[in-house]
Amino acid sequence: MPAYRPPHIPACEITPRAIFMSRRQFMGTAAASFVLAGAGGALAAPLTASPGPFATDETLTPKEAVTTYNNFYEFGTGKSDPSQNSQHFKPLPWSVKVDGMVGKPKEFGIEELMKLALEERTYRMRCVEGWSMVIPWIGFPLSAILDQVDPLGSAKYVSFETVVRPGEMSGQTGLFQPLEWPYIEGLRLDEARHPLTILAVGLYGETLLNQNGAPIRLVVPWKYGFKSIKSIVKISLVEEEPQTTWKNSNAREYGFYSNVNPAVDHPRWSQATEQRIGEGGFFKVANRPTLPFNGYGEQVAGLYEGMDLKANY
Repeated sequence: MPAYRPPHIPACEITPRAIFMSRRQFMGTAAASFVLAGAGGALAAPLTASPGPFATDETLTPKEAVTTYNNFYEFGTGKSDPSQNSQHFKPLPWSVKVDGMVGKPKEFGIEELMKLALEERTYRMRCVEGWSMVIPWIGFPLSAILDQVDPLGSAKYVSFETVVRPGEMSGQTGLFQPLEWPYIEGLRLDEARHPLTILAVGLYGETLLNQNGAPIRLVVPWKYGFKSIKSIVKISLVEEEPQTTWKNSNAREYGFYSNVNPAVDHPRWSQATEQRIGEGGFFKVANRPTLPFNGYGEQVAGLYEGMDLKANY
């Protein structure tokens, strides 16, 4: 058998060592940043996404505000608590179990979900507390995974569940808890399948930081922000309206639907106006009128035709 001889490569086609090493260093840095994002959330990895539909041309909320002014009670009840207390949370490895009234229950690894066609969706976000943001999310329609599990005809609702890790989530420890864990949420099936409803894995061109719901969270832009559950580990299709954390905590103030509605005040404050975080300068706020369905009425109002939106808060 003749001896193997490597092919001759002209010198002009050989990558210079400096370029090779710089690319190798870049790839190593990118991989390391993803690992670090999973290990401690201090860094985030870059994501590539195509422009998605339903974008708004409103001014984006500063990234620093989006990542430091958060509600995520699993890390504390203060706005700065999630960014300060989530460094020990580990969002990798991760999987999301999808079960219930489905023909093909499945557990999706985060790596598989990250391979779906990712889109950038710039959405308005309205908190029930009366403040708002404009955030460039990266994710995919929730329907992309619901279609894979073959929902049964008897399935009418979708329930969601957040991870419980007291060792990593300081807000889940102590004798007096602000909420019951795990955090749970729910949507009607037609709401869940609506094209506006996404599962987000990033924002501002990078993977989610821990304080923003890493590694995967729900985003439903026409509802108050607490409906967009973070750090999801389980999605179940069910026949009856599911329990939800804030409704269980105080049904008078937090209903199942919780669509943004300036005509329905919170029992303790008006919802007619909102404060846009970062408008007019970093962390300066200005009152602006709140829009029905947070400005997405043209797309979603038909979901509630014939319903009394005041009674079905």
